[in-house]
Amino acid sequence: MWQQIEFALVPRKNGFHLVTDEVASHLPPLPRVGLLNLFIKHTSAALTINENADPDVRTDLKSVFDRLVKERQPYYTHTMEGDDDMPSHAKASIIGQSVTIPITDGRMNLGTWQGIYLCEFRHYGGPRRLVATITGE
Repeated sequence: MWQQIEFALVPRKNGFHLVTDEVASHLPPLPRVGLLNLFIKHTSAALTINENADPDVRTDLKSVFDRLVKERQPYYTHTMEGDDDMPSHAKASIIGQSVTIPITDGRMNLGTWQGIYLCEFRHYGGPRRLVATITGE
C-alpha cells in the first residue's frame, strides 16, 4: 500500500519548531508496519528529528546555526530576497529536506525523546508545504 498527501504547516518565525503533533494531525490512519517519509517543498527551510522535551535544545540549535552561517556576508551574491535568504539556503542544505520514520503498530515509531522539527530559516517563511509518503501493510 502506498499513500501520498500534501499539507501545509502553520507559518512560524525563524527558529527550530517541534511539529510532531501538527504533522500527525494531517496524516491518514497509518499502516500496522511501514515507513513514513516527510519532504519539505522549500529551499529555505528543513526537517530534522531531535529532542522533544527540553525547548532549550531548539533555542541552542538556532544559536549554533546562526553562528555557523551568518547573514550579510560580503561574499554572498544571492542577496535580492533579503539578508536571511542566502543563509537560509545554506542552512537548509546542511540539514536536508526529508526525514524517514518507521511505522510500528499504526504509529510513528520515534524514540522517547525524539520529535519532528521544522527548521525555519527565513525571518518569516510563511506556510511550509510538506509531502507525506506512506508505505506499509
